[in-house]
Parts: sequence; structure tokens; C-alpha cells
Amino acid sequence: MIPCWLTDSVTSDLDRALHYTLLWGLEGVELRSVGRPGDIVPFVNEARLKRRLAEAEIPVCAVAPSLFEGPASDKVYRMNEVNALEETLRFCRRIGCNRVVVSCFAKEEPEEWEAAARTLNEAGRRAAAQGIELAVLNGPYLSVGTGAELARFLERVDHPNVGAAWRPAAGLEAGEPPERGLAALSGRVMLVRCANIRRSGPFWEPAGVAEGEVDWNRQMAGLAAQGFNGPISLEVLCDPRPKAGLKDASRLIQLIRDAGK
Repeated sequence: MIPCWLTDSVTSDLDRALHYTLLWGLEGVELRSVGRPGDIVPFVNEARLKRRLAEAEIPVCAVAPSLFEGPASDKVYRMNEVNALEETLRFCRRIGCNRVVVSCFAKEEPEEWEAAARTLNEAGRRAAAQGIELAVLNGPYLSVGTGAELARFLERVDHPNVGAAWRPAAGLEAGEPPERGLAALSGRVMLVRCANIRRSGPFWEPAGVAEGEVDWNRQMAGLAAQGFNGPISLEVLCDPRPKAGLKDASRLIQLIRDAGK
């Protein structure tokens, strides 16, 4: 397993992000917003990005271009997102990244799973032509909240290049025990977002990796048992972000070491 992190969960400044990556002992980055506020991959300063990545010798484990976040019921929106994916795929080829993290459309009543699945099947076909994987996020405000729902959704998508960007904390917020979600996704996980939450009255609040209600020891053991060896992408949720990031990164590295024993 590869310890990396979602850099804009702390900073969108590229130099600071690469500094933290090396300081914290992480092995790669997941990129979403890089540069000025609102600069989302692939619409970033690519020449500088490639130069600084090469200088720091840090690989890009995934990019998260904020695609497929809107309503699947809107046919024009769906097709526009598939076409927008093409630019991201070309960007990935140029920077040497083979994984794109996408959403599974906004939560609607009734859910448009069939249309969403057809759209992501087409997206997967285009990604496969470039040798790139699509990892689909779950979340309580998306059409697919839990790991079990994501597994059923991926069955409908039915494309080998489309798998799961598994978020145990998001599944927990959607009402699912994290171990159940991971078991349902066996063999489909392409990337894991590492974060934690805990109850605060009727609400959820951010927590450190070792301090919330997701048992990351059990998650890592389950991932190891499934043969997962991809990126574990740290998402820093607590303030102050740099201090919390150092603490969570150290914990993540130790979890991966323990899982490999």
C-alpha cells in the first residue's frame, strides 16, 4: 500500500504541498486544487507542476478533477462531464498518472442509477483507451453513500477500469459499519481515502485518524487480506491542518507497516 495524501486538504500551494509530502514521509500525492483558489486539475500550471514533481521525485497517485458531482437526471450534464473527462485523461498521460477519482452524481429522488451507470461505463471505456482507471467515490450526499451501495452500483457500471475510491468515514456517516462496506467492495477498491469522524451529539465532526469511530487497524487488515496494494490517500480534516497532517501521516505510515507484517 502506498501512503499519499489529498494535498488541498491542507494547502493548494504546490511548493508547500510537496514540502509537507517529503517532511511527513509520504510517497505520493493526490491532486485536486493546485495553485490559485479555484484552479482544479487539469486546468493548472502544468509546466510548473511537472517541473516541481520531477525535482521532488514525487509521483502523482491520482487526480480528482471534481467530475460527475451533479444530477444524473440531466442528460446534457452527463454528456458534458464525459467529454470533460477527455482533457483530464490527456493531462494524466502527460504527468504520468494512471488514476482519476470521480464522484457518482448527486443524491436525487428518485435515484438515476441506470443513467449514472451507463455514463460511467462510457467514461470507463474512454479511460481504458488511455490505460487509466476511474475510482468512484461514495458519500452521504452522493447517489451512492455506503460501500455496499457502491459495490452494487459498480456491478451496474460493469467495466474493469471503473472501481471504488473507498471512503470508510463517508460510509459511516451514511449509516454503514466500515467493515461491512469494505467487505462488500472486495476486489473493487482502487484507492482509499483515509480520514476519520466521531459523533458530537446528533452530528458528526472531524477526528484524527487514530481518534475517530473508523477502526483503521481493522480497515488496513481487511485491505491487506483482499490483496489491496494501491494508494491510501490521507485527507486532513482537523485544525490546525499542518500539525494535524503530520500526526495523521505518521499514523497512516505506521498502519501500513503493521498491515504488511
